[in-house]
Amino acid sequence: MQEAGYDPARLPPGQYLTDKWPVLHAGSVPRTELASWTFGVFGEVENELELTLEQFNELPRTDNVQDIHCVTRWSKFDMTFSGVHWRDVAALARPKPSARFCIAHAEQGFTANVPLRYLEDEHALLATHANDEPLAPEHGWPLRLVIPGKYFWKSAKWLRGIELLDHDQPGFWERYGYHNDADPWKEQRYGF
Repeated sequence: MQEAGYDPARLPPGQYLTDKWPVLHAGSVPRTELASWTFGVFGEVENELELTLEQFNELPRTDNVQDIHCVTRWSKFDMTFSGVHWRDVAALARPKPSARFCIAHAEQGFTANVPLRYLEDEHALLATHANDEPLAPEHGWPLRLVIPGKYFWKSAKWLRGIELLDHDQPGFWERYGYHNDADPWKEQRYGF
């Protein structure tokens, strides 16, 4: 596929461009009961949080546009995500100076690990919307992490919490041999 204004420099090596947003995940799409849904922040923080969806949605909102890249070799340009930036959650949780890494905890025991600085990136989001629509269940509704510039498995679907740690700890896919850094520009798909 080649769109008007297509810039091949935006496509990491080994990737192909798609205009669709393919659906890929391990297991089934979880059923979410909004009445009991919560999002938590815990670990290396001064103030552990547990927010209902209503409380989460009262936090300041932000939007950004970014390209996404899947380890299965597809890329999609100009995805618009809307949600809450980590800085607004961090202001409530108050991370300790020892916090350097985070584990995204999602439904069905799925986890994704990233250095805290990835979550602090200006374009990282705790996203509720994609392309001006609420996230579809198969794309992580009601909340997914969006980590820019990394293969999309680092952007955990069905997010339920963020744990801050003083050390790195492999996530679900990393335990199965995926690369810890997940840089699509370096084709860091598998292995450390």
